[in-house]
Amino acid sequence: MSRLTPLEIKEIQRYLKEDRPLPEKYRFLLFENKREVELIWNGKNSNVCNVVLPFQIIEQIDEPRDNGETSLNPLFEVDNRGRQKEGWTNKLIWGDNKLILSSLKYGPMREEIERQGGIKLIYIDPPFDVGADFTMDIEIGDETFTKSPTIIEEIAYRDTWGNGTDSFISMIYERLSLMKDLLAEDGSIYVHCDWHVSNHIREILDELFFPQNFINEIIWHYPDKIPSGTKKLPQNHDTIYFYAKNKNKKIYNLLKVLRNEPIKLPRKLWNPELQKWRGYQRDSSGNIIYDIVNYKIEDDVWTIPAASVVRGKELLNYPTQKPSEILYRIIEMSSNKNDIIADFFCGSGTTPSVAEKLGRKWIATDIGKFAIHTTRKRLLGVQRELKKDGKTFRAFEIVNIGKYERQHYVAINLDLHEEEKIRQQEEKELAFQQLILNAYHTEPINGFKTFHGKKSGHMVVIGPINLPVTGLFIEEVILECRKYHVTNVDILGFEFEMGLFPHILDEAKKIGITISPKYIPIEVFDKRAVEKDQVAFHDVAYIEVRPHFNQNSVSIELTNYSIFYSEANRSDIESKLRPGSSKIFIDQGKIIKITKDKSGIIKQPEILTKKWSDWVDYWAVDFDFEMKREIVAVKDPTTDEIIEKWTGNFIFENEWQTFRTKKDRTLELKSIYHSYKGVTGRKKIAVKVVDILGNDTMRIIDINIESN
Repeated sequence: MSRLTPLEIKEIQRYLKEDRPLPEKYRFLLFENKREVELIWNGKNSNVCNVVLPFQIIEQIDEPRDNGETSLNPLFEVDNRGRQKEGWTNKLIWGDNKLILSSLKYGPMREEIERQGGIKLIYIDPPFDVGADFTMDIEIGDETFTKSPTIIEEIAYRDTWGNGTDSFISMIYERLSLMKDLLAEDGSIYVHCDWHVSNHIREILDELFFPQNFINEIIWHYPDKIPSGTKKLPQNHDTIYFYAKNKNKKIYNLLKVLRNEPIKLPRKLWNPELQKWRGYQRDSSGNIIYDIVNYKIEDDVWTIPAASVVRGKELLNYPTQKPSEILYRIIEMSSNKNDIIADFFCGSGTTPSVAEKLGRKWIATDIGKFAIHTTRKRLLGVQRELKKDGKTFRAFEIVNIGKYERQHYVAINLDLHEEEKIRQQEEKELAFQQLILNAYHTEPINGFKTFHGKKSGHMVVIGPINLPVTGLFIEEVILECRKYHVTNVDILGFEFEMGLFPHILDEAKKIGITISPKYIPIEVFDKRAVEKDQVAFHDVAYIEVRPHFNQNSVSIELTNYSIFYSEANRSDIESKLRPGSSKIFIDQGKIIKITKDKSGIIKQPEILTKKWSDWVDYWAVDFDFEMKREIVAVKDPTTDEIIEKWTGNFIFENEWQTFRTKKDRTLELKSIYHSYKGVTGRKKIAVKVVDILGNDTMRIIDINIESN
């Protein structure tokens, strides 16, 4: 007897004809499976992201500190400069982890991961507190500047908590689903959470990984946290859920911890056939043999001080930082040397730093640029420490998908007829331009070759979506400025050709044209940010350097870093400031402290950035830029085959660097002398600066190496 009514059959036929998914109820009417316990929430969607975007390598680091000598790291084969030639390179990826996970799962990097044995362990510490404060404290002299989250981080936070718990569950469900598919068959996942969402996380993990693959609920107890409030017991623990992809195949190494005092324990006998203990070992007289042991098998309650309490030397002022001890235990328990470990909410980089120290390979991602920068510095510190101790380390590369996210935004349907493809391309480009003009509060104009809009007496030009703004592009803008006697023009671009500024701006000024290059932030693609006027277009920063020659060696001196960023309207800040309080903010490239005394009078503002170098948090040098092309693996749309192609860009190979740390705020302004022995002719040197906000700028200079 059919379980379907005639109306239900007609409904199914209609859905099939319209190529639409069937309603959920038919899963249980069409198939024999009994309805099991299932997690349902408002907005639940079984569709999982399957977008594949290429990964763009922007920096590679495998020489943590060039001291003028080639350092041969025995972990991998190196070239004559000591650079890693082959083998797995660890990956620090900036971007939306949903798109990253999807691109890892369905893209060509999946093959590379599988060749290494797959991902054996995933640890994540997602944003589980609806009221969490994700501001960062940045030290400037004797003061502390509080950096607010970027708009893209705020958008991600709104996506997580915009509709309360429902939106958080939707966010984490889709990502955990992708993570499960990426895990190796013998892999495990650890999900860190607290009382806000721990019950929901457990239900999601049960649904995705199945209850039979639940291994442990680990309680991390941090007893030294200062309690707040007196109306309930202090909440001094987090929960870490431990699930296996397949509990019968999981990697598991017994976790032993030192006891405060040694104890006497009977020696047990292990039965390998029954896989359990059977009695005790005895001597020839039948007496039980005892051992003095100074360790114990750890249980599922871990008492470890919070990073902010006693771990001062590892504290990075990152709001969600967790102590390294937690990751040491997890990584040693559920992985072996050379296994790949992944963290898709890496924050300050605790997971990859511990993985590196324990000889594991790793993938770490975060949506925050400041998090990526914090992690880069931390990993450089680990590499330096390992190099100093004569231990091996593996290269890591900084990767993003930003450019390809933009291309995805204006991608056309390749299945359309040629005329339709052209029409759709034109429509999308016009929509893209209108989006940028709206975000920049620009009046659109027509009839010009390069000008797209007008704002406050300035012409506005929008650069290409998938290419950098080049010198040739700017020359075309200058030609049109001269034709129509335009003296001020704003050029908006996602990227600018390296080495483009400041000389081209100086040349334009000589003929009476002021060009203001500004970065288009990726936030323009979020309509909410545009509608709420939260999109900030920042001026391009400029780097000035001076090469110093000594026979066939060259040293680079950083001589200036110019930034013109403004965070907020100064008059608004002054009007909202309470009497007797102060506020630190950024105004026209300066960090300023404004204080209002108790009578409500604004005191003389104090400029905290006394000199240009106060803005620099980190800078690095590639002494032989353009040695390594950026090759991306992409799918050929006509054949579905994976092909490799050169993007036209080069990878910044980080050979020398200096940066500030919490412990040491000093910064060197001159690099070591790099030898070009046996080399003559022209060379390109790339200099990268990362400022205290996590923004990076690059400058390329040409030098001439003469024979000696």
